[in-house]
Amino acid sequence: MKPIWIVDDDQSIRFVLEKALMREGLPTRSFTSPREVLQALDNPGDEPGPQVLVSDIRMPGGSGLDLLGKVKERMPALPVIIMTAFSDLDSAVSAFQSGAFEYLPKPFDLPKAIELIRRAVEESQREEVSAVTVDEAPEMLGQAPAMQDVFRAIGRLSQSHVTVMITGESGSGKELVARALHKHSPRANGPFVAINTAAIPKDLLESELFGHERGAFTGAQAMRRGRFEQAEGGTLFLDEIGDMPFDLQTRLLRVLSDGNFYRVGGHAAIKANVRVIAATHQDLEQRVRDGAFREDLFHRLNVIRLRLPALRERREDIAMLTRHFLQRSALQLGVEPKRISDAAMATLMQFPFPGNVRQLENVCHWLTVMAPAQVIESKDLPPEVTSSALHKQATGPAVTEGGAAMTVEAEATGGAWGIGTGEEVSASVTAASVSSAGANVSPVVLNMPGADWENGLEAEAMALLAAGRTDVWDVLSRRFEGKLIATALANTRGRRIEAAHKLGIGRNTITRKIQELGLE
Repeated sequence: MKPIWIVDDDQSIRFVLEKALMREGLPTRSFTSPREVLQALDNPGDEPGPQVLVSDIRMPGGSGLDLLGKVKERMPALPVIIMTAFSDLDSAVSAFQSGAFEYLPKPFDLPKAIELIRRAVEESQREEVSAVTVDEAPEMLGQAPAMQDVFRAIGRLSQSHVTVMITGESGSGKELVARALHKHSPRANGPFVAINTAAIPKDLLESELFGHERGAFTGAQAMRRGRFEQAEGGTLFLDEIGDMPFDLQTRLLRVLSDGNFYRVGGHAAIKANVRVIAATHQDLEQRVRDGAFREDLFHRLNVIRLRLPALRERREDIAMLTRHFLQRSALQLGVEPKRISDAAMATLMQFPFPGNVRQLENVCHWLTVMAPAQVIESKDLPPEVTSSALHKQATGPAVTEGGAAMTVEAEATGGAWGIGTGEEVSASVTAASVSSAGANVSPVVLNMPGADWENGLEAEAMALLAAGRTDVWDVLSRRFEGKLIATALANTRGRRIEAAHKLGIGRNTITRKIQELGLE
C-alpha cells in the first residue's frame, strides 16, 4: 500500500502519528512544509505517491489550504485530511468546497484520528479504479467480429456528447467501454467518474450521486460534493443502473432533462455539465414492464445502445486475453510472467466462463500466484476449469492428475474432502496445505460441484481420527483457512485489506494468518 503523507511543522505531531500508524501496519512519509510535499509530487523518483494526505493548516512554509488546492489539481481523487486548531475551524470547513475529505481538530484523540485516517484509506482504495486517469486504463482487446463491431461503434461516437447505454453480462467489460468512450470524446480532458449503483446502500446512494450539505442528516458534519459535481466537465458512468431505487430514478431523470440538481439538504440548484453513460446486465424493457424502472428514464438513457458480447461468444479472443492478463498480473506482483501450454490453453478455451472477462482475469491472477512452474500445464488450472473440462469429456467416473476431477477413496492417512463411489470432486494443491497438513496427510483442498462439502469434511475427519491422529483440529482448520485466504487474495489481486473485508475478518487477522499459514 502507498504511504500516508503527514505534513506538519510540529515534530511531536508527526512522531505521534507516525508511531500510531506504524502499529496499525500503515506506512508513512513525513514533511515539514507544503513546499516539500509539492516537490515530492513533482519529482517522485522511485517513491510511491500518497494514499492519503494529512496536513496542518498553519505552517511557516505555507498554508495547508493552499496546499490542498494544489494537491487536488494534481491528484483530484486523493483524500486530504486537514488538521486544525479550534480557531481555524471555519477556514477548515470552507476547505471542503475545495475537496477536503475531513478535518481533524487539535488536540485530537489518537484512536479517533487513526480511525479517520483508516476511513480515508478505504475511500482512496474504493476510488482508485474510478479516479484513475483514462490513459492508465487497460486497453480493450479483441479480434472477434462482435468486438470489432463494438470498436467501430466507439469510433463513430468519438465526437459525440450523446448519452449511451451499455448492455451485457456481468464481467464482460462494460466499464472499459465507458472509459474508451470517454477517452475518445471531446470530454477526454475532463474527469471520468464511475459509480456502481447496486453496490451502495439505498440510504447513501442519493448523497453519493448528488452530494449533501452540512447538517443535512445525522453524521453529515461537512458539505460533500457528489459524483455529479466530481464529474463536472467529464463523464459519469452509472453501472448497474437497473438496480437504482425507483425514487432516485426520478431525480436522475430531472438531471438528464434540465441539467440541474440539488445536494441533499440544499436549496440552490447546481448546473451539471456531465455526459452520462449507463450500463446494466438486466433486461430494462422487462424491468419497465414490471414497474421497477421508469419508462421515461429508460428512453432518456437509451439514446444509443451498445451490446457487449459474452466471452463465450468470442472464444477466439481468449488466448490473447489470457496472455495479456498473465503479463499484467506478473507486473502487479513483481514476478516473471508465466507462459501457458497449448494443452492448458485448449482447456481454457472450452470453459464457458460464466463470469466472462473478469473471471478470466481472476483465473490468470490465480495462476500467477498458484501455478508451481513457469509454464502452466492443464493440471495447474484452477478446480472450476478442470472440473468443467472433465464433465465434458468423461463418460463415467475418472481419475486424472492433480487439479482434475477424480473419484477418491478414503485412506487411513487422510483422503480428500469427498468420499464415496463415483463422486466427482476437484482438487488443487495449495501452499497452505503443503506447509501445514503434515507428511502423512493428503495436501488437497477440495471444491466439490454437486456434493455436500460438509459431508466430505466429516469423512476426512473420520479418516484422520481412525488413523489415530491427535492434531485433527489443527490440520483441517489450517487447510480450511489457508484455502479461504488464498482464494480471497486471488480474487482481490493480492490486496489484503479488501480480502479481509470480503472474508469478514480484520486486517490484522489476515496478516497474522498469512504468516502462520506460510502464504507469504
